[in-house]
Amino acid sequence: MSILTNKKPASGYHPKKWKGRYSVLLLLWSAWLVSFLDRMVMNVSLPFIGEDLGLDKIEQASIISAFFIGYALFQIPGGYLSDRFGARKVMACAIVWWSVFTFFTGLIYILPLMLLVRFLFGIGEGGFPASSWKTIATYFPSQERGRATAIQSSVNTLGPAISVIVAVTIIEWLGWRAVFILLSLPGLVLGYLIYRMIHNHPAENPLIKPEELHEIQKYNDNFNTPDNNVNLRNNSQSLADVLKMPLLWKLSLIWFLFDITFWGFTTWLPSYLLEARGLSLSKTGIWAAIPFLFGAVGTLIGGYLADKFVQRLKIIYGVTAILSASFLFFMFNVENLNAAIAFQCISALFMFIAFAIFWGMLMQLIPTVIMGKASSIVNFGGQVAGIVSPFIIGFLIEKSDGGYQSGFLFMVLSLIASAILTLFIQKITR
Repeated sequence: MSILTNKKPASGYHPKKWKGRYSVLLLLWSAWLVSFLDRMVMNVSLPFIGEDLGLDKIEQASIISAFFIGYALFQIPGGYLSDRFGARKVMACAIVWWSVFTFFTGLIYILPLMLLVRFLFGIGEGGFPASSWKTIATYFPSQERGRATAIQSSVNTLGPAISVIVAVTIIEWLGWRAVFILLSLPGLVLGYLIYRMIHNHPAENPLIKPEELHEIQKYNDNFNTPDNNVNLRNNSQSLADVLKMPLLWKLSLIWFLFDITFWGFTTWLPSYLLEARGLSLSKTGIWAAIPFLFGAVGTLIGGYLADKFVQRLKIIYGVTAILSASFLFFMFNVENLNAAIAFQCISALFMFIAFAIFWGMLMQLIPTVIMGKASSIVNFGGQVAGIVSPFIIGFLIEKSDGGYQSGFLFMVLSLIASAILTLFIQKITR
C-alpha cells in the first residue's frame, strides 16, 4: 500500500477553490447530522420514557443497547454492500430505513416493541457509515482526507449538542413522543437528495467538472475509473482476505475502547447532570450541549493535525486520549458544579481531537480499494462498545445506588487502554 505525502502538490491542485466534491461532503455532513440527531435524542428522552413505561436504569440502558446491536450487526454487511454495489444506493436506502423507524419509536408503549424498533432503527443507521467513508475516499485526494473526515465527523459533537437542545425543547412543549415523530422527516428528504446528487464515482457525477476529476485522479491513491471501479462487483479483495489483516483487528480494538468512553459519555451525561448534579431539565439542556461544542472545535483541530503531522499520529492520539481521560476523572471527583462543567468541556475537547486523529490515521493506513469493508470492520468494534457500554455503566450506576463514580471510572480506564494499544500500530510512512 502506498501512502501519499502531505507535501504541497504541483500546480493544478487548488484546495481552497469551491469544488463539486465539497457539495458531496455537505450532503454527507447533513446526513450524518440527521443520523446523530435521530439516535442521540434518545439520551435526553430516556428518563421520560423510563417514567412513562415504568423502566429502571438497566431496562432504560437496554433500549440504548438494542440500537447498538442492530447498528453493530449491519456495519460489516453495510461495508460489503458499499464495496460491491456502490455507496450511493446503500446510503439512500439506509437513511430512508432509519427515518421510518425513528417515526415508529414515538408510537411505542411497551418495552419489547421498543427494543425491536430500536434494533431495526440501528440496522438502518448501521448501513450508512462505511458507505460515507467510501465516498470520501473516492472523491477526495489523500491530502484532503483528514480534514474531510474531520468535517464529516464534526457531527459527532454537534449532533449530541443540538440533539439535547432539540429534544428538551420538544419534550417541554409536546412530550417525548413528538421528538421522534418530527425528526423522522428530514431523513426522508436527505435520502432522496443523496440518491440524486451523489454517484459511486466522481466521473459519473455532474457536479465534478473535468478539471476537478483530473485533480482527484492525480492526487488520489488507488483511483479507479468507472469501468474498473472496485466499488462494484469485480472487487478482488474478499471480506475474508480483509479480515485476515492484523492491523484491522488492532484498530478495531482501539476503537472499541475509545467508544466505550464516547458512548458512555454521550449516553449518561444528561442523566448525570439531572440526577447527580441536580440540574433542572432546561439547565441540563444547556450544560449537556456545551461540552460537545468544545468537541466540535476539537474535531476540526484533530483533522488539521491529521493532515499536518502524518508520521506522529500515534503519539498525538495517545497524548490526547490520556488528557481526555484525566479531565473526565477530575469531572466526577470535583464537588463544585462550575469546575465539573469546565472539566467535562476540556475532556470533550481532547476526546474529539483523538477521535479525528484516529480516523485520519485509519485513512492513511488503509487502501481506498478496501475502505468500505475495512472501515466497517473497525466501526463494528466501536458499535460493540455501544452495545455493552450503556448497559455496563447502567448496571454500575444501579448497583451503586444511583452513584455515577464507578461508571465514569470505567470510561476513564477504557480510554487510557485505547491510548496504550496505539503503541502497537505500525508507523505511518510517507
